[in-house]
Amino acid sequence: MDKIAQQLNHFWNYFLHHELTTLTIIMFISLGIFFLSWLIEPRRLMNGILFTLAFLIFLSWFAVLIFSQNNKALTYTFGSIAILLFLTISLLVVFSWAFFLWNAYFVWKYESHSLPNLLTLFIGLALVGIWFIERIGLLRHLPQWVNLILTAAIVITIYLGIVMYNFLVNLLLYQFTPRGYKQDYLIVLGAGLINGNKVSRLLGARIDRAIAYSNKQYDKGHKRPKIIMSGGQGKDEDLSEAAAMKAYAIKHGMPEEYILLEDKSTNTQENMVFSKQIAIKDFGNNKFRAKFFTNNYHLFRAGLYAKLAHLHANGVGATTRLYFLPNAIIREFAGTFIMHKKRHFFIIGLIALIFIIQAIVISFGWAKYRIL
Repeated sequence: MDKIAQQLNHFWNYFLHHELTTLTIIMFISLGIFFLSWLIEPRRLMNGILFTLAFLIFLSWFAVLIFSQNNKALTYTFGSIAILLFLTISLLVVFSWAFFLWNAYFVWKYESHSLPNLLTLFIGLALVGIWFIERIGLLRHLPQWVNLILTAAIVITIYLGIVMYNFLVNLLLYQFTPRGYKQDYLIVLGAGLINGNKVSRLLGARIDRAIAYSNKQYDKGHKRPKIIMSGGQGKDEDLSEAAAMKAYAIKHGMPEEYILLEDKSTNTQENMVFSKQIAIKDFGNNKFRAKFFTNNYHLFRAGLYAKLAHLHANGVGATTRLYFLPNAIIREFAGTFIMHKKRHFFIIGLIALIFIIQAIVISFGWAKYRIL
């Protein structure tokens, strides 16, 4: 133990005298670990954590580099930018209710009034309600054990915020996966049809992106990939989504002989599993190269389903109207959360249990057993 302590003390002394050199080495190691992990498997949730860690180390390195120059103008400039950035983020958090309500207005104006499209409205109203309760001091005179229960809710909310942040980082990173225009198949994920027979704007954007990808690959001198239209027939639809998608693609210039249909799937997981079967049957083995196409907000969760199906394919996202993104991303986060519900519910349950036990301890007056 003494030897280990001496080594740690030696490292700490070296860091204090060579902090920039040490941070430079640590920064390149952390960036290398992140890039290696992301390039090997961009659908790994750990990538968001590795990226955040590497970014924080980079910021630390940059701060040490600035302050080591002993240049007052440079130091004040950097400090001012850091303070301004902190204040901007703080204001965005404080007034996030305004953003959610503003977004809800546009969704209400241009989209259907379905429950999934009203998520930002509910969140905005909830934030306003919490602010109002805090302002009137409704929670200030509650028993201590009740405050502990409310604190548990706050801690759980913070945990959910961290999980959502990691999801958002991964969603953003996944948009930049290498394209690689040497594909055998392009899988277009289906979506609901308008009036039971018409391709929606969202679905059309996916097909358009796949056709553009096919044309670009062909223009680069490679073989034209086949497009697998993936989507079954819902109870309220006159034909399968795959059939409607094929008709749309042919109308927009895609040769019919390069289109395959997968018309049995009812969800994203089945899209991946059944499309893989179609590709294997057509190709003759599972050594084919493929990309899947969906809207940008759905890209990462679809990638997770592809991973579960052992489909070696990354996604290409079609653009979506900006006002539609907040509701859509919240739904995607919820879907990804449910995919890993056992892990999250265990952690949430553990947090709740700790605070509930402490609330019981306080309510019975067992102060000597209190740990919170």
